[in-house]
Amino acid sequence: MAIKKILVVDDSPTERLALSETLTRNGYEVVTAESGEDAITKSCTELPDLILMDVVMPGMNGYQATRTISRGETTRGIPIIMCTSKGLETDKIWGMRQGAYDYIVKPLDFTALLARIRSIG
Repeated sequence: MAIKKILVVDDSPTERLALSETLTRNGYEVVTAESGEDAITKSCTELPDLILMDVVMPGMNGYQATRTISRGETTRGIPIIMCTSKGLETDKIWGMRQGAYDYIVKPLDFTALLARIRSIG
């Protein structure tokens, strides 16, 4: 499956902008969400090929949103890469148990992120 459309989920406008610009420059269509709740809604309406999910957000966190999306009828096949500042091994294990495909710790290395995206698609 070729990755064309990516949903970027982060409560930080700066992080969303940096990711969006990098992905757009590399030929991806980008949709953004500011919260876990917004991510669930947009994952169903936009049906992205990949989701980049922050963890620490107000309201529903990225772990909860990942669990909901990865178990949803129409969204369970969408790979989710968690992109977060939470870098402990237990955080990574918990993220993967929620249904994440991969887990990357911030600050993001955009070259490595793009390589991971290409390896999925």
